[in-house]
Amino acid sequence: MIGSHKHKQSSRKTGLSFLAAAFLLLFVACEGHAALCAAADSAAPSAAEMAKRVDDHYNHLQSLRASFTEQYDGLGMHRSEAGVMLLRKPGRMRWEYKSTAGKVFVLDGKYAWFYTPGDTQVQRIAASQLDDLRSPLRFLLGHTKIESELEGLKLSTGSSAGYTLTGVPKGQQKRIAKLSIGVSAAGVITDIEINEVDGAQTRFAFSDETPNAQIPEGEFHFAPPAGVPVVDALPPV
Repeated sequence: MIGSHKHKQSSRKTGLSFLAAAFLLLFVACEGHAALCAAADSAAPSAAEMAKRVDDHYNHLQSLRASFTEQYDGLGMHRSEAGVMLLRKPGRMRWEYKSTAGKVFVLDGKYAWFYTPGDTQVQRIAASQLDDLRSPLRFLLGHTKIESELEGLKLSTGSSAGYTLTGVPKGQQKRIAKLSIGVSAAGVITDIEINEVDGAQTRFAFSDETPNAQIPEGEFHFAPPAGVPVVDALPPV
């Protein structure tokens, strides 16, 4: 019976993960057997269920350390960077770019700071304004509900034994065409991809996650270098 459906199976997207392919084979094999098919259906989460897993995972963390890579393509530019991300509740983040020594993004709970050595100024924005921008990175702070933040929320099977949640951030339709969040079955975010309406794309990938890591409070303080002025500006994405 499986062989009779070989052509049908071959027309499936090549990006299906091994797990999703296994579910498909089970469906074909158990066609006509309600109990087995019900088990296969119940194993696949809905978009709402997966979004809740992500919310629950980050809502239960107090701190987090993870390695990241950041890739930007747009406006004729290509930029690839890497570093370490630190997270501590409430509302604190530090992105330290190892590929550009001294480059940091620090969210201290009151302000978000952006600085790269050699710049003539430090960029600063109030944390409340950063939330209003609905930056996709705020999902890592675990103080939001993905289902209520994204319009047209959909779930698909990821390329590497995981899932992808996609949608458009509310209030950002004129800027963002699609936001994709790669997640594991346990609700851990593995990557975030932002596709803007002008064709620009930014992708963050995360690895080596250490939940509830011991992170000193001082890591989330930023002191502007002497002689470098601070300007209030919108954060780069």
